[in-house]
Amino acid sequence: MQKPRIRWHIAVFLAPAVLIYTSVMIFPLFNTLRLALFQKVDQERVYVGLENFRTLFFDPTWSEQFWNALANNFWFFLIHMLVQNPIGIALAALLSHPRLRFAALYRSAIFIPTILSFVIVGFAWKLILSPIWGIAPSMLDAVGLKSLFAPWLGKEEYALTTLAMVSVWQFVGIPMMLIYAALLSIPEEMLEAGEIDGVTGIAAFWKIKLPLILPSIGIISILTFVANFNAFDLIYAAQGALAGPDFSTDILGTFMYRTFFGFQLQLGDPHMGSAIAGAMFAIILVGVCLYLFGIQSRMRRYQL
Repeated sequence: MQKPRIRWHIAVFLAPAVLIYTSVMIFPLFNTLRLALFQKVDQERVYVGLENFRTLFFDPTWSEQFWNALANNFWFFLIHMLVQNPIGIALAALLSHPRLRFAALYRSAIFIPTILSFVIVGFAWKLILSPIWGIAPSMLDAVGLKSLFAPWLGKEEYALTTLAMVSVWQFVGIPMMLIYAALLSIPEEMLEAGEIDGVTGIAAFWKIKLPLILPSIGIISILTFVANFNAFDLIYAAQGALAGPDFSTDILGTFMYRTFFGFQLQLGDPHMGSAIAGAMFAIILVGVCLYLFGIQSRMRRYQL
C-alpha cells in the first residue's frame, strides 16, 4: 500500500499569504491583547492582569464612556440590520427580474458608493446636510417639506441615526450584490416547478427564493455585525474624534482611538486602549459564535 504523497506545493503557495496575514493581523491582535494586561507605573510597565478591564467596566471615569459607546454601537448595528439588509434584499429581488431593462446600470449605480472613500462620503454628507450651505434644505423646500428639515448632525437625538443612514446609503450595495448572486444561483427547474403549481411573482419569492437564500442572509448578518462593531471611519470623518455633539455618536472605535492615541488635552493610554480593543474583539467573537451556534442547532432540529 502506497503512502499518500505530501503535497508540498500547497504549503509553498499558501506560505506567503499566511506570513503576510500573520504579520499584519494575528501578531498585532495578540500583541494588543498582551498590552491590555499591563499598565505603566512610574514609567515602568507592570503586569496588572485583568485590572484594566475591571477599570473599563466598573470605574465611573471609564465605564460611563464605554457603555455609552457600546449602546451607540448596538443602535448603529440595529439600523443596518433593519434598514440596510432588507433594502438590499428587495433591490436584489427587483434587479434579478429577467424582464427588467438596464439592470446592469442600476446595479452599478447602487454599488458605486461602496467603493468611495469614507472621508469623501463623510465630508460630502456633512456639506449636504449643513443648514447653512447644504442643499438638503432647498431640496426639501422644492417638494414642500422644508418644515421637516433640522440640523440632524448637530442634534444629539438625531446625529447617530443620521450617520447610520448615511452608512446604509453607502453600503447597501454589498448585501444587494450578495443576495443578487444567491438569487441567480437558484436552479430554474425549481422556479418552473413552482410556476406549474401556480406559485409566481411575489409568492415565488416568499415561498421558493427566500428559503433558498437564507444561508446568504445569514452570512450578510455576520458581516454586518462584524463591520458595524469595527466601525470608525465614517464617524471620525463626519464628527471628529470627539464624536459630537456631546459624544452622542461615540462608538467603540472612536472611544478606542481617543484612549489609545490621545486627543487634544487627553493623553494617550495604550494599555487602556488595548483593553477597549480587547473588549471589542470579545464582543465580536461572542456574537459570531452565538449566531453560528444558533444556526447549527437549528439545522440539527431540522435533521431530526
